[in-house]
Amino acid sequence: MPAKPQSTVSKRKAKAAGGKELARLRKILSAIDGSFEKLSHGEPTWFVGPKGRCFAMFDNHHHGAEHISVYFPTPKEVQEALIASNPERYWSPPYVGKSGWTAVILSRDPDWAAVERLAHESFTRIATRR
Repeated sequence: MPAKPQSTVSKRKAKAAGGKELARLRKILSAIDGSFEKLSHGEPTWFVGPKGRCFAMFDNHHHGAEHISVYFPTPKEVQEALIASNPERYWSPPYVGKSGWTAVILSRDPDWAAVERLAHESFTRIATRR
């Protein structure tokens, strides 16, 4: 079994990092009527519906990631297109990436309009899924 990647960011610095990114992300996601936030796996996560289906997950160096990101469930072809078009901005996150989730790097001058668009698309996709 391969070793887990080691982050160059200390746990203390990682916990302190991401404040401005998280604040901006919260503003976007809390504006979506019907969304709610709670901690899941130690990170802020957003849900929709009475069953609490996840549509966005914050990543503050979780699993040793080198950057701060948000994960959105996207169709696999959307994930592949985004990553191919701009690998400095998008990546396939651990565990959920194989299901099409796309990670958007927030710690490198993100395109906040794209983040908002993906948030709304992901919310709608999960809220209307049967």
